[in-house]
Amino acid sequence: MYKSLKSNLSLIKGRLTSPDVLSFEFCSQEQKKFAVVYADAIIDKQGIGELVIKPLKNALKTFSVNQIKARLALPEVKEGEDIEVAVKEITEGNAILLIEGSKKFIILGIKAPPGRAVVEPPTQVAVKGPREGFTEDIKINCGLVRKRIKSANLQIKTINVGEQSRTNVCICYIEGVCKKDLPQKLERQIKQKKLDFIADSSYISALISKKPRSIFKRWGTCEKPDVFCAKLSEGRVGIIVDGSPIALTVPYMIIEDFQSPEDYYAQNYRVSVIRLLRILAVIIGVLLPALYVSAQLFKIQIIPFKLLLKISSSVAGIPLSPSVELFLVLFVFEVLNEASIRMPKYVGFALSIVGALVLGETAVRAGVISTPAIIIVAFSAICLYTVPDLIETTSLLRWLFLLVAGSVGTFGITLLIAFLISYVVGEQSYGTPLCAPFSPMILRDMRDGAIKSNLFFLKKRPKAFRLKNQNRMEDK
Repeated sequence: MYKSLKSNLSLIKGRLTSPDVLSFEFCSQEQKKFAVVYADAIIDKQGIGELVIKPLKNALKTFSVNQIKARLALPEVKEGEDIEVAVKEITEGNAILLIEGSKKFIILGIKAPPGRAVVEPPTQVAVKGPREGFTEDIKINCGLVRKRIKSANLQIKTINVGEQSRTNVCICYIEGVCKKDLPQKLERQIKQKKLDFIADSSYISALISKKPRSIFKRWGTCEKPDVFCAKLSEGRVGIIVDGSPIALTVPYMIIEDFQSPEDYYAQNYRVSVIRLLRILAVIIGVLLPALYVSAQLFKIQIIPFKLLLKISSSVAGIPLSPSVELFLVLFVFEVLNEASIRMPKYVGFALSIVGALVLGETAVRAGVISTPAIIIVAFSAICLYTVPDLIETTSLLRWLFLLVAGSVGTFGITLLIAFLISYVVGEQSYGTPLCAPFSPMILRDMRDGAIKSNLFFLKKRPKAFRLKNQNRMEDK
């Protein structure tokens, strides 16, 4: 930087050529010149006028940088003298105060990026419990975490990722609870790959995944601060990405997705029944179409006789084989589902009516597809959506099982189940088995697995995480 104010302005304007990077020049009462440089739309202009320009305009003695800093009514004030630092701070939303006759500049922490208010998340709705959800503003999200964990051991480390976007990523953990080296390991993995742009937490999940081609994820997701903080207190590490309302947590176990935020605000007996119901629903949703095709093609004797008569009368005259028929119905359902999500709200509602009533009923009456096929695909889809966090994996598995059932039959389904079990049992998420606490069998962790015990029986943190600090509750 130079001592000349105009030279410094020209230097910054030469690096930041965008028209939305603005500057405002003014003088104090003793005619000392200043200039504020900032990026429009992500700055608090009123704050600049009231807290920066007004105090300096009325100043009588502003000789040194320290005297100028003392005049400013801002809590976040830093010094700098490197052009790269100035460019970085302006693009991140802060303002730069240039001073005539000084190579140093003052960084004004007065960013105000646009964002939405804290509302209930659309994908994790709870009847009981807190309604707050994460937003796209990382500072608000970190504040929601600090609001719930007031411990001095809570650590929130911010790093910049993305060569062009310079997205802020916060690694959150409770010191003394989580594994000592896990936060540093995650930071190294995130910084290892240099990406140009980070738009969402899904970009970070790809960076921390050791097996990106696997259909089973290695990280948990949540949109509710209370769930996020509860996972931190169990010994996990959380990752919050600026611009994303979805936070990541590691280590991860598959059983997490079968647990709802509302489970910890309801009675234990009902929660245990609902969790078992979710597990059963996912199994039915994945296997039901495959078992139906396999029974029709290879093992018709497994269908009860009276039910077989009903199915036979329904499929009589259908020109397609059972496997092709199920593939067709499932394909139409996936297309309707995708179209209803992507189209505008009111048009999507009309599309659902057309797809469900007109297309489905007309196809059955025309004899192209049978009624049992529509019932099975619809019920399978409903079962899978009882666990929405696993819908990507379970939808793919449903297609895979249907393909094997139409080709090999029940024997192929059995082999595929055995292969998936052997594969998932051997997988880990940062040292924690994905299938814990069932494989390996950890009796203590089963108290909050498929069933949920009373709070007073959950005195220890999950043993699967292998933490040094195991105590979560102590009797006094």
